[in-house]
Amino acid sequence: MKNAILIVLALLLAALPLLATAAENAHAAEAGGEASHVEQTYFGMPAWLLKLINIVVFLGLLGYLLKGPVSSAFKARGEQIRAELEEAKERNAKADRLAADIQSRLDQIEADVTAIVERAKVDGEKQKIEIIEAARLEAEKILAAARGEVDSRIKQARKELTEYAGQLAADKAHEVLNTSMTDADRKKVFADSVRAIEETRA
Repeated sequence: MKNAILIVLALLLAALPLLATAAENAHAAEAGGEASHVEQTYFGMPAWLLKLINIVVFLGLLGYLLKGPVSSAFKARGEQIRAELEEAKERNAKADRLAADIQSRLDQIEADVTAIVERAKVDGEKQKIEIIEAARLEAEKILAAARGEVDSRIKQARKELTEYAGQLAADKAHEVLNTSMTDADRKKVFADSVRAIEETRA
């Protein structure tokens, strides 16, 4: 209700210069079309001052009415961007923890293999050969299992990153498509998104 009253007042103020101009034209017509060099006044004020006050008040009311919606829109967009940044940081931290865990396991495996080889050297010659062979086979199994686990985790991480990249691309495409775009622009954005997803999977 308050905004509606302010809008009506703004429209009335905007109409005042038109009314003043109409009155001035009527006055000129009554004077027989003769040009008047006397400066016109309205409400005891010069016409230019009344028009200037009208414009200032109109722009002030317009700014007051638009301040709330514009601020809300910027605030909502800022919160959305912050949320996306936090999500990206969390995913990055998760990827870092995964890489550190994998590296730790590989280091442990290498240490285990070294320990097995060292123990084999201490044993007798016959047992030494048997233990070394067994250690080699065991190390190959352990490394094969570790590689399998690493590959599995890397695939999972790539899948998550691909899904996230796809979601971001879809959100960006949706946001861009909602703005003033041509059909050619929409096709280009779609093609770029598909290429980005394919590169992520590669």
